[in-house]
Amino acid sequence: MADPSFDVVSKVDRQEVDNALNQASKELSQRFDFRGTNATVSWSGEEAISLQADTEDRVRAALEVFKEKLVRRGISMKAFDADDPHQSGKAYKISGSLVQGIASDKAKEISKKIREEAPKGVQAQIQGDQLRVSGKKKDDLQSVIALLKESDFGIALQFTNYR
Repeated sequence: MADPSFDVVSKVDRQEVDNALNQASKELSQRFDFRGTNATVSWSGEEAISLQADTEDRVRAALEVFKEKLVRRGISMKAFDADDPHQSGKAYKISGSLVQGIASDKAKEISKKIREEAPKGVQAQIQGDQLRVSGKKKDDLQSVIALLKESDFGIALQFTNYR
């Protein structure tokens, strides 16, 4: 039988983001302090989100409402990257994007951390935009998961396919 293993991935549930976006949009249309500011939040592509309002303050407030909804739906703030507000015609806009997958430099950093600090006999292989961690004992894998959870790599990590 193969050694126990798990995958380290950085993925966002698009349906949860869509639900957060719809909740934020509904709140922006109903809240008193957003009346008359034309504040909107919407998809602007496959992984991109656009926020728009008449003033810079209101577009920043709309971004905070959206972030609050993301956190309530269980999505890490590390998985959402937003730009600074910029003026576009009469309105102010903020563009944001969802961060998916582990970049190769981050994957190398994570695998180096595993090599240095994890128990002996644990290996990490980079497979595209994810890492496969395997070892002889499940307890060793549990300690690797704990190690990665307490470390900050600047991206949201999930642990899947634990066998």
